[in-house]
Amino acid sequence: MESTTAIILGYLGVALMVGLSGVASCIGTSIAGMASVGAMKKNGGAFGSYMILSAIPGSQGLYGFVGYFIIKGFLTDSMTLLQGAAIFGAGLLTGLVCLASSYYQSKVCANGIAAIGNGYDVMGKTLILAAFPELYAILTVAAVFLIAGAI
Repeated sequence: MESTTAIILGYLGVALMVGLSGVASCIGTSIAGMASVGAMKKNGGAFGSYMILSAIPGSQGLYGFVGYFIIKGFLTDSMTLLQGAAIFGAGLLTGLVCLASSYYQSKVCANGIAAIGNGYDVMGKTLILAAFPELYAILTVAAVFLIAGAI
């Protein structure tokens, strides 16, 4: 019974890790993409900048996938309840942080896209500001690595 509960917790954690991170990237890239479409009406010549800024919130989905590869070796039939709970916690942590990170990063990027569309030279500055929410998604990968090392 304990093993079954551990397995369920572990796989649920992985589903949250990969699923929420993927949803986060979908939401983030869509928000920035919508801003790009609006900005192209005013300044179609800056499509390269729009594309780069629209792609940035997509990295959070990759972090969920990396977390899965860190954790997958622990997903066995002989998993302990503690291991299952740790994997669940790592998945919840990764999923929620990546969701928030991608959403708010997309807001930064969308504002930069709008400013570029209005003729302002803010590409580099927007990239720097977009790195701040990204940092917390990266920290979740480090946390998953540390959790995996402890189980």
